[in-house]
Amino acid sequence: MIFTIQARNITIAIDRDLKTIVEDLSFTVPDGAKVALIGEEGNGKSTLLKWLYDPALVEGYATVSGSATVTGTKGYLAQELPERDRALSVYEYLCAHCREDALTPKALSRAMKDVNLPFDLAYSDQKMGTLSGGERVKLALAALLVNDCDVLFLDEPSNDLDLDTLLWLERFLSTVKKTVLYISHDEVLLSRTAEAVIHLEMVRRKKIPRATAANIPYDEYMKRRDAAMQHQAQVAQFEQKAFREKKERYLSIYNAVDHAQGTLTRQDPSTGRLLKKKMHTVLSIGRRLEKEQENLTEAPEAEWAILPKWLGGEVKNGRTVLEYGPETLALSDRVLSETVALRISGPERVCIVGRNGCGKTTLLKKLVPEIEKRGYNVFYMPQVYADLLPLDRLPEEFLAPDGDKESVTEARIFLGSMKYTTDEMDHPIRALSGGQQAKLLLLKAILDRADVLVLDEPTRNLSPLSAPAVRTLLREFRGAILMITHDRKLIKEAATRVLKLTEAGLVPFDASAL
Repeated sequence: MIFTIQARNITIAIDRDLKTIVEDLSFTVPDGAKVALIGEEGNGKSTLLKWLYDPALVEGYATVSGSATVTGTKGYLAQELPERDRALSVYEYLCAHCREDALTPKALSRAMKDVNLPFDLAYSDQKMGTLSGGERVKLALAALLVNDCDVLFLDEPSNDLDLDTLLWLERFLSTVKKTVLYISHDEVLLSRTAEAVIHLEMVRRKKIPRATAANIPYDEYMKRRDAAMQHQAQVAQFEQKAFREKKERYLSIYNAVDHAQGTLTRQDPSTGRLLKKKMHTVLSIGRRLEKEQENLTEAPEAEWAILPKWLGGEVKNGRTVLEYGPETLALSDRVLSETVALRISGPERVCIVGRNGCGKTTLLKKLVPEIEKRGYNVFYMPQVYADLLPLDRLPEEFLAPDGDKESVTEARIFLGSMKYTTDEMDHPIRALSGGQQAKLLLLKAILDRADVLVLDEPTRNLSPLSAPAVRTLLREFRGAILMITHDRKLIKEAATRVLKLTEAGLVPFDASAL
């Protein structure tokens, strides 16, 4: 078997705080394989991907030891379009990122066809920053194809893609004759394309790094992992029960001997010597028990958050939450949709889908005050978290702005349940990962006891390990939900009605084929 990537004993430490986030990771990637890097935010996925592509990309940020060999030419797709590229026209971008000798009309035509974009877009003067997320990802991939890269390192190619583009990306990953190592939060994409998994974790309150490389498909890896954790939990429970019983017997004997020594009189030295000898034996048993406790199987630690239950928020069945339109949806002087009308009753969970740039977020912002007019306690979660989060404040200050002791204590308890460490609680919100900020917003909705949730891509920054808990949380909400999402798992598991925003208006959408 030919291995395109061979990595040995990779250890990554963040220079800022000297924290080790990856330790002694070794793996191989066969030629042509599609391998997913998974794990919570901040566990080193993007750093590892950058280092494998070009170690210079992590200089001044992380120190990496170990060795890696990548056979063939490499291509890299960044998580975000670099600021310097946003002002470039499409053609200028392709010229900047394609080898001059490779950028021929024939190669460009083939690449644009492979990424399902019109050929004339390649010569367009349109600025990269004005394109949809899907168009930017496709053009970046087109540049890699023009360069005929053998190995593709893709950092979140599924971010901000609409449903049609996600389906295209699945087909691309499944059929492209390249080795691909990629990061994605889209569980359906992982399920359909990942042939192997590299899982980076931080366990024991995010202090100990753990890495697993499994040469099996994503679904099989998760199935085996769940089964192993359940088995470990059962073994740990059995051992702890047996140990408690043994410890109780030991303490009973210890207390009896200790009591006998305490009541012994000086007139009985022979019994005193026997009790002293017996206590020596009992203490030896105690020391053996301490060593035995150290070797007990630990209960498995799931890294993802266990979100709290809803504290309130309920809309009675059939009660009107929103009655809107018909209205024209426009942005400045551009008409996005001719006739938009929407009625929501409690406790519906309505999802709006549509192509990138069709006006979904614009519509959502218009509907929030319409719902508030009816007297509901509405929580709005924006797609750009900085629109709502006070980035320079502490998490508890955002959750408990009045600062009273009871509210702060409640906030810290809930933060702990979501796997926030004490260190994370005591640092400004801007230092948190995108996933942690998303969970913070959802926790705010819980503590505010909202009865209507208006959510713009609520799971876009959540790892495939945290997202299931959030889907369950939203499914169990007893109020009404209006959300935009391209998360196919969320649509299928939580939405009671799905609508597509088109130029004509909102129309029913069949999600069964996703």
